[in-house]
Amino acid sequence: MTRIMRQLGTWFGLGTVACLLLAIWALWTAGLFEGPAARTVRTTSVYAAPGIELDTAAAERIIGNRRLVVVLLGPGADLSSTCDGLGNAAAGTLVLVMAREDDEFDTYGCGFLAGGDIDEGGFGERAVAESRIGAGIDGFVDRPLDALKVVVLNYDQLVDLDVLPNDARTFSPSLPRYLIATAAITAVVGGALTLYLAARRAGGQVVASSIRREESADSRAVLSAEMALVARQIIDLDGAPGHRRAAQHAHLAVAYSTLLDEITAADRDGRSSDYEQFTARARTLSGKLRGLSPGY
Repeated sequence: MTRIMRQLGTWFGLGTVACLLLAIWALWTAGLFEGPAARTVRTTSVYAAPGIELDTAAAERIIGNRRLVVVLLGPGADLSSTCDGLGNAAAGTLVLVMAREDDEFDTYGCGFLAGGDIDEGGFGERAVAESRIGAGIDGFVDRPLDALKVVVLNYDQLVDLDVLPNDARTFSPSLPRYLIATAAITAVVGGALTLYLAARRAGGQVVASSIRREESADSRAVLSAEMALVARQIIDLDGAPGHRRAAQHAHLAVAYSTLLDEITAADRDGRSSDYEQFTARARTLSGKLRGLSPGY
């Protein structure tokens, strides 16, 4: 938990939180978590529940660009909760929720003309609009399009009385918000994946480097042991009788000194890959020195 909190305090952590909040906001305002009625009226003016016979295209033509939303539900539906749940999707409109009850319509109106919330500031005008918008439609329970024409007539009368504004409804499509959410989530996932791959690669490089260091240390230890053996052999043969043997001893001592200089240079330059061939040369020198031993 402490590690997570520490990561959140970094720029990447803050960016991740910001992207997640942006994605949640975009999905919420785009209506991802809304019901079918809210998702529909976000971009249209009419919603008919499954089983309700209504020519929605004709109904939308009747309403036109008025700031009016009509929702038709089945008998027994909870009109008030449905209406109240449309505040975000139908912001800036007057909503009428209708459901047939026997030979008449049960109606419920919600005024969201001030935005996504109930217009409390214009309570009187809102109350008039909500009560008048569904007047006179009970005689058209079998003809919903004609009932809708009456609703539109009521709306226009309310506009003439300055109860409702005389401007057109503007729609807010959900696609840009989905794109924003997708971009934000992609940024979070992509960033996390990039960090994971980078960390994995760095970890692999560390492991490989550690292995190389261990192998280099082992190779250097073997080389040191071989060079120590050669040095001991040179010391043991120093002053051994025989002119020819003395000349060979001197030649091998020079070769040892040259090899020692090369090893020192390799250590200084970090050329651990040369240790194996140095070891082979040291073993060759050791073999030649062993051949010069008096008892060989």
